[in-house]
Amino acid sequence: MATETVKALTAEEITELCLRHTLYDWSAQAGLQPMAVASGKSVHFTTVDGRRFIDFNSQLMCINAGYGDRRIIDAIKDQAEKLAYIGPFMAHEPRARLAQKLAQLLPGDIDKVFFTLGGADANENAIKIARAVTGRPKILARYRSYHGSTGNAIQATGDPRRWANEVGGSGLVHVLDPYHGIQRGWDTADEALATLEETIQLEGPPTIAAFILEPITGTNGVLIPPDGYMQGVRELCDRYGILLICDEVMTGFGRTGRWFAVDHWDVVPDLITLAKGLTSSYVPLGAVGMRPKVAAYFDDHVFYGGLTYNSHPLACAAALGTLRAYEEDDMVGNAKRLGAVLASRHKKLQERHPCVGAVRSIGLFGAIELVRDRGTLEPLAPFNGTSPEMKAISQAMLEAGMFTFVRWNTIMTNPPLCVTEAELDEGFEILDTVLEIGDRAVRN
Repeated sequence: MATETVKALTAEEITELCLRHTLYDWSAQAGLQPMAVASGKSVHFTTVDGRRFIDFNSQLMCINAGYGDRRIIDAIKDQAEKLAYIGPFMAHEPRARLAQKLAQLLPGDIDKVFFTLGGADANENAIKIARAVTGRPKILARYRSYHGSTGNAIQATGDPRRWANEVGGSGLVHVLDPYHGIQRGWDTADEALATLEETIQLEGPPTIAAFILEPITGTNGVLIPPDGYMQGVRELCDRYGILLICDEVMTGFGRTGRWFAVDHWDVVPDLITLAKGLTSSYVPLGAVGMRPKVAAYFDDHVFYGGLTYNSHPLACAAALGTLRAYEEDDMVGNAKRLGAVLASRHKKLQERHPCVGAVRSIGLFGAIELVRDRGTLEPLAPFNGTSPEMKAISQAMLEAGMFTFVRWNTIMTNPPLCVTEAELDEGFEILDTVLEIGDRAVRN
C-alpha cells in the first residue's frame, strides 16, 4: 500500500489555522499575525517563508543552549525508544540520574526535588509546600515580579498581568521591590529591607509561611538587587521563621553567569523553583528544590499533590542532555565571559543614543530602558503601556532580522548561552540602527 504524501503547509496556511483553532497568550486575538517558524540552529531561527532571525531573547529567556543541540535531541530520541512514559509512582533511570545531578548543582544543602511540568506549577507547589510545612497561611511576594499565570502563581505576580486574575482572600501580600521605575530609581539595600521588615511586622510574622521572589526580576526589567539585599532577606526570613522561596525559573542554569542567581550572593533558599533552562525548553519540565529541613516534613506527612506527567522520562532525559551540553561547552562560563562584552555594548549604546536612559545586565541577562528626556527620564512608553515609538522600534527590529522581547519602554538582551562575540555584535548592530527611532523622539 502506497504511503500518502502530505503536502507541506505554507506560512500563510500555518498562521491561519493556528489563529482559527488555537488561543494565543496574553493577547486580544483580532489582528494577531504570528510568525510561522520552520527551524532553528544555535542563536538563529528561520521562518517557513525563509526569513532568518537572530534570537536576542532566547524565546522566553529559555532556549539557553540554543536551537538544534544534538545532545539534547539525541537524549530525547534515545529515551523515546526505550520508555516514552511511565507514571509518577514509578522509578526510572533518567529520574534517578537527574535528581542526583541537581542535588550536586543546586545551592547549599538542597538535595531533593519535586518535578513539575513548568515554572508556574513549580511555584504553585512551592507555595503549597511552604504552607504545609509551616502551618501558616500568608505568602509575601514583590511588586514588579512575575511567577506564572496559574492560581497562586498569578496572585503572587506583582505586575499588571495579575490585575485581571485577582480574587479575594488569596493570602498573598505584596511588598515593594528595591526598584521604583527609571525616574525614581533604587532604594539602598537597607532601605528596601526596612520596608520588607515593616510589612512582615504589620502582617504578623506568625501568619507568614514564605516570601517568594525572583533573585533578579526578569520580564519586568532585569532588576538586579543592590548588594546586601538578598543576604538581608535571608536573615529576615530566618529571624521570623519564614521560608525563602527563590524563583529561578528564568535565572537558573547559567543565565547570569553562575549556575543560579543566588550564587552571586552565597544565599541558600529554603525552596528554589526551576524550569526553562532546565531542559533548554526542548521538553516541558519544572522542579521545586528543597532543603532537608523542608523535605523532612513529608517523611511523616502526606504530600497532597501530584501530576500525571511528573518526572516524565522524556523530560528528564532532555534535562540530562541539556546539563551535559552546558558542561561540555562551558556555557555558564561563556555567559560570564560574554556578559562583560554585553555590558560594554550596552554602555556604547547609552553613550551614542540619547533615548537610552538606563542599561542593566548580569551575565547574558540584560535590559535597555528607553526615555524621552535624559533630564527627566520620562520613559518612552508608560508603565503597563506602549507608544508609537516603541511599536516602531519593535517593527524595525523584526524587519532587520532580530527577535527579542519588548515590554513597555524596555528592550531585552538575553541571547542563548552559546552565543559568540560576533553574534552579539550582529545583534547590537541592529539595535544601534533601530534606536535612531527613539533618538528622534528625544530630539523632538
